[in-house]
Amino acid sequence: MRVCLAALLVLALPTLGRAEAKKIRIAMVGDSTMASYLNPPKDRPDLHGWGQVFGAFFTDRVEILNHAASGRSTKSFIAEKRWEKVLDAKPDYVFIQFGHNDQKDKTLAPDEGYRDYLIRYVEEARKAGIKPILVTPVARRTFDKDGKPATSLTPFADATKNVAKDKGVPVIDLHQLSFDLYGKLGDKGSADFSPAEADRTHFSKKGATAVAELVAKQLPGPIPELKDALKK
Repeated sequence: MRVCLAALLVLALPTLGRAEAKKIRIAMVGDSTMASYLNPPKDRPDLHGWGQVFGAFFTDRVEILNHAASGRSTKSFIAEKRWEKVLDAKPDYVFIQFGHNDQKDKTLAPDEGYRDYLIRYVEEARKAGIKPILVTPVARRTFDKDGKPATSLTPFADATKNVAKDKGVPVIDLHQLSFDLYGKLGDKGSADFSPAEADRTHFSKKGATAVAELVAKQLPGPIPELKDALKK
């Protein structure tokens, strides 16, 4: 009887392991361009952040925890103890994208305050056993008088890439990827990426999905272990 029970247990172990396979948990940390909008404003009913739709590119092995919040900078996200909640949740990965609101704060210059806070995020994530991934700020959908895409976020994108290089952190250059996409599509061709005609910063669901796809397609390079968790 003991031999039979032992044999049955050995046969059942692989099945139990598959049934109880741990999900990959990915936290999203950032501003309004990444945030989720469950109750969007009436003037922008289709408002979406790219973190809100990021999970659509993964299999059910992945769980997305979107902590991104509108109006937050590297500084305010920590001051409001939002970062503390992410660390307490202990996800496997954290995607970090700021810049839009840091640009408005004189204490958050790209190579000083902003850089210092990014380093803090990286170091504290690693200390908590979380793998950080830096994401450069997504470009605003703005164009110059000649119809070419224009941006003022380059210094923050460069600072993000420099921190990634100095700290040995994977980085997704979403700023350049989105800038290139807007250049390819043009103003009229990307107009439906915006939730309202006058909003050149945020996204409709279509725009958010296009941006999230840009990020997802880059993952196999800097984060090869996530390749199998992506939908084919």
